Amino acid sequence: MNGTVAEWDPERTVNAAEAAVLVHERFPALAGAPVEPLAAGWDNTVFLVGGEWVFRFPRRAIAVPGVEREIAYLPRLAPSLPLPVPVPELTGRLPGDPAWPFWGARHLPGRELADAGLPEERRVAAARATGAFLRALHDPGLAGRAGAGLPHDPIDRGHPGVRAPMARERLERLARQGLWAPDTATAALLAEGERVGPSTAEPVVCHGDLHPRHLLVDADGRAAGVIDWGDLCLADPAVDLSLAYSAFSGPARSALLAAYGPVDAERELRARVLAVFLCASLAEYAASVGHREMLRETLAGLRRAVGS
Repeated sequence: MNGTVAEWDPERTVNAAEAAVLVHERFPALAGAPVEPLAAGWDNTVFLVGGEWVFRFPRRAIAVPGVEREIAYLPRLAPSLPLPVPVPELTGRLPGDPAWPFWGARHLPGRELADAGLPEERRVAAARATGAFLRALHDPGLAGRAGAGLPHDPIDRGHPGVRAPMARERLERLARQGLWAPDTATAALLAEGERVGPSTAEPVVCHGDLHPRHLLVDADGRAAGVIDWGDLCLADPAVDLSLAYSAFSGPARSALLAAYGPVDAERELRARVLAVFLCASLAEYAASVGHREMLRETLAGLRRAVGS
């Protein structure tokens, strides 16, 4: 970003060779298994080990508590959820810095929805399964059984009054790059959201960062899993329902909401504002790192977020 430090720039990285040493020494059963880069994002670097295991290493200190939550909570949550999620089975600490954890889980096959290039009409099956998944995740009973101790919406993603101004700033930067053209519908949505206060709803277990990179789909476009749970928290369900507005529209969105259950107007507003913020954030990131598919998907998500 013109020589400046971007918010997604890593503070420390583990490359494939270093990951191989860490994994092979810590887990003798995997000694000699090939280690291949699989994915990277703002907060973590991911490697595929032996074609069967995924190992996840934090890139920024802010991500470390999220890695700890994944290790602690995903094994508790997974049995109650109708789509696969990573279940950390192998855990370790970086040598010389035990404050930095890493984990390994069985590989979940599939592609990120952001990379899949699915046309709108082929998203209905994935949307329906996502709605059922969120209904199970947001079951109030699950919060009592498996969510005790989770933070309560620690970065105010369910508060449009906080997220709307942040979304506007990101959209202005996208506009200066010629990637997005301001429109009245988005401006009106953010203005309405800015007037809304914090949620008073009973919090439920939320993924916390549910966008098109974190929903996996198979070759037929069916939902195959939900990944990257570093923002796991208790929050208003709108925090996760943002995916209904960023990734789906028309019949697909209707299928998700039919599977999920009723969503009132205020929750929809919270979800739509967060969808705009997340899509704008991801579009900035995608443009910076040259990820064309993600950029295309997230710019389309900005249009979905204010449409029907």
